[in-house]
Amino acid sequence: MDRRESLKSLLVGSVAGGLVLNGCSPAEQPQQEQPSETADSGYGRTPEEKKRDDKLMSEQFLGEEELATVAILCDIILPAEADFGSATDAGVPEFIEFISKDIPSHQLPLRGGIMWLNNQTNERFNLDFNKCSEAQQLAVIDDIAYPGKTPVHLKHGEKFFSLMRNLTLTGYYTTEMGIKDLGFMGNKPNVWDGVPQEVLDEHDVSYDPEWIARCVDQEKRNDIAQWDDEGNLIT
Repeated sequence: MDRRESLKSLLVGSVAGGLVLNGCSPAEQPQQEQPSETADSGYGRTPEEKKRDDKLMSEQFLGEEELATVAILCDIILPAEADFGSATDAGVPEFIEFISKDIPSHQLPLRGGIMWLNNQTNERFNLDFNKCSEAQQLAVIDDIAYPGKTPVHLKHGEKFFSLMRNLTLTGYYTTEMGIKDLGFMGNKPNVWDGVPQEVLDEHDVSYDPEWIARCVDQEKRNDIAQWDDEGNLIT
């Protein structure tokens, strides 16, 4: 299993448990950042919600250097592959910027984590993280990317990278690109041919031939049923 497949499994498990965005209830699920004109595009937001969206989108929390670091981390977590783009191609850094404003409790962990990362690379290489070579960046990330194996003195970095991984997965796999990557097909109509004959036989029951012809004829599955005034099915 490659990294992307492993992360898909991690995402599905996290979503099932409601853990990807800690502290975010269904009613509070954040909206992906979009251009400001979407506030009037009729995507189901109330006037109050649109006003709040506009306010958040007009603000900026992460600075240019911080966003550069976030982008590098996002693509370390989810790099591009043959069929799909990277996390930055899907706009995940912008998503994380929006989340930092939509859920302010993420602000201190994000900014503090970036500062911690810069401190580590300055101690090792005398450079901020986003100025380091790829090999230098990965040398630091490899030390904090595997919970349970992180040295005690790097635990703060592990916590930060886990947050970044969760946000990156959430951001990527809620975009059109990410949904296609997951292979999610959405709700699709199925075909029901009735209870299997062996099950009917086991319980010594059977369908009324007239009803089975009316209700399980797949050639008529798109027909709208019609009823008489007494509630009897006509067709």
